[in-house]
Amino acid sequence: MIRTILARVRQGYRTTEYPKGPPPVLPERFRGRPAVDASKCPDGCRECAAACPTGAIDVSAGVRIDLGKCLFCTECETACPEKAIHYTGDHRLAARKREDLILGAEEMQLAEELSGRLRTLLGRSLNLRVVSAGGCNACEADTNVLTTVGWDIGRFGIRYVASPRHADGLLLTGPVTENMREALRKTYDAVPDPKIVIAVGACAISGGPYIDHPEQQNGAASCVPVDLFIPGCPPHPLTILDGLLRLIGRLRRRRRP
Repeated sequence: MIRTILARVRQGYRTTEYPKGPPPVLPERFRGRPAVDASKCPDGCRECAAACPTGAIDVSAGVRIDLGKCLFCTECETACPEKAIHYTGDHRLAARKREDLILGAEEMQLAEELSGRLRTLLGRSLNLRVVSAGGCNACEADTNVLTTVGWDIGRFGIRYVASPRHADGLLLTGPVTENMREALRKTYDAVPDPKIVIAVGACAISGGPYIDHPEQQNGAASCVPVDLFIPGCPPHPLTILDGLLRLIGRLRRRRRP
């Protein structure tokens, strides 16, 4: 017992100070929000769109990237002959509306907090039932790591619960396979009203690499209403945390000076 206590003392304070302090330093290989320099795009070039495995890029009216479909695989960055696309280190990706995930020349509309009755009931705490609807376990792993001492989402009043009847909403991963469709619907129905749904990862938003496959539903929105979209394949734990904190009003979009 004494050895355990001494080891814990030597470890010191291990929980990230974010959001009171700066976010943790992410590795150089981290792929955050993509950026496009339209001035470098030659007319008629479709190399980036042709290289995208999920059809996330539309070049019909300038380059527009659907972050809900994006796998952050950097195939577009590699294919672009003018290096007009690159992936930044910006972890902020969550949005309340599906259309806000379409990244163009305008500034991205980040997720805003709950409003009305939901804000009154859920703004200080959030109990979530996690549902893996056919995912590969990558998004599931990054979701679960938020409960560890390094992140400790419990300090924000956010908890994962075992029963949907004890939940305020669902946190969903995976493309919603045909075998999980009815299970998801029943789990959603078991959550007391009012409730929310959070779609985490490209699969849960659009079907991910399995988009339009007949054995899956192209994400959560085909079965249940979604209140928060968190893109990525998988999204980094910091990206997930950022979205959750914005939803409950612990992070607000800063106004430009």
